[in-house]
Order: sequence, then C-alpha cells, then structure tokens
Amino acid sequence: MANIKSAKKRILVNKTKADRNKAIKSGVKTAIKKVYAAIESGDQAAAKTALTAATSALDKATKKGVYHKNTSARKVSRLSLAVNKMA
Repeated sequence: MANIKSAKKRILVNKTKADRNKAIKSGVKTAIKKVYAAIESGDQAAAKTALTAATSALDKATKKGVYHKNTSARKVSRLSLAVNKMA
C-alpha cells in the first residue's frame, strides 16, 4: 500500500476510471451482441435499429477514450457489413 498522499489519490482515481471504462465496454459489448442476435433471428428491421444503437455506443466510447478510433471504426464496419449481408 502506498504511503504518499498523491500515490494514494492516484490509486483511487485509477480505480474510478477503470470502473467507468469497464461499464462502458460492457455496454458496447451488449449492444454488439444485440446486433448479432437480431441477425441470427433474421429480423432485418431489428438488426438495423440495433446497429444504430451499437454504432452510437461505440462512438461515445471512442469519444471518451475507451476505444481507439480505428478499433471503433473496425467494429462498426464489421457490424454494418454483417447487417448488409442479410439483405
């Protein structure tokens, strides 16, 4: 355990940020799973709405610095490709 006040604060701040990042990543993963579930069920309208929600969640996560912009772009590209293949 740290003895210096600033080191103690860093531990607390890092824990807070890690918890926030974990929550955001979890939400993005859930949104992505909903897209793939809609694709599996064959419901194109649900897949498109889920894709919109997943894209929004990924963009917000990228804006907050949880994901790198290229990672986010890659995930969005793969999702939209999967939805477009349904048609």
